[in-house]
Amino acid sequence: MLFDVRGRHRRRLVRVIYIGLALIFLLGFVGLGVGGGFGSGGIFSAFTKEEGSGGASFSSQIKKYQKLTREQPNNASAWENLTKDLVHEAGNETYTTSAGEVDAKGKELFREAAAAWSGYLALSPPRPNIELAQLMETVYGEAGLNEPSKEVEVLQLAVAARPTDAALYASLAEYAYKAKNVRVGDLASAKAVSLSPATDRARVKAELAEVKANPSGEKLYETTTNGKTYVGKLNSKGELKNAKEVPSGTKVGTSSTTTKK
Repeated sequence: MLFDVRGRHRRRLVRVIYIGLALIFLLGFVGLGVGGGFGSGGIFSAFTKEEGSGGASFSSQIKKYQKLTREQPNNASAWENLTKDLVHEAGNETYTTSAGEVDAKGKELFREAAAAWSGYLALSPPRPNIELAQLMETVYGEAGLNEPSKEVEVLQLAVAARPTDAALYASLAEYAYKAKNVRVGDLASAKAVSLSPATDRARVKAELAEVKANPSGEKLYETTTNGKTYVGKLNSKGELKNAKEVPSGTKVGTSSTTTKK
């Protein structure tokens, strides 16, 4: 059920699981210097003796790299580490609500991380830090800044580094559709289907088709008038608004159906 992306909350849960697993592997391998080759060092380079994971503060590291990027604007490593520390700081429990969501201050740190990431990419590093790109998925995702077009950019870096990862292609397809980039969405969707186990391909294809048809994940309603079917959303009065005609028999994945004579 790894690709069951129907419904906004389920997609968010799947993404949180993937990001958590990615961080575990990063801490176990990249942080120890194993399997390097992307960027300028392991994730542990952001930590000092006084600053660790969990509830630790990265404020001193952030100030250090902010100063360094001002003094050395062409220092890619400084931009990279500044981005990383800002993302880690935003994830500090101080900036997390009881529901596990990033609060307003955390969102501000995300915006600063996005600016630092842009500064890093502006230097055109020959081998962008893919692990850092995957951290940026959190920043641009629905629980962060909710910028699907930027999410597409970091996912494109990720799939370039991991071209056989069906789950990454499925995520790329989802966010491309959210960003209204249908061409990239269709290409990523086809790739996700082809890389999936044969027994899962039909389901993956159907689920991504649902995302394409309804990228916002909002509930759709359909009605039939004079033999024609229309799909749209309900307004505050319970009336169908901005209804669009769809071919007869078309499946609307999350809708309920009403019929008018």
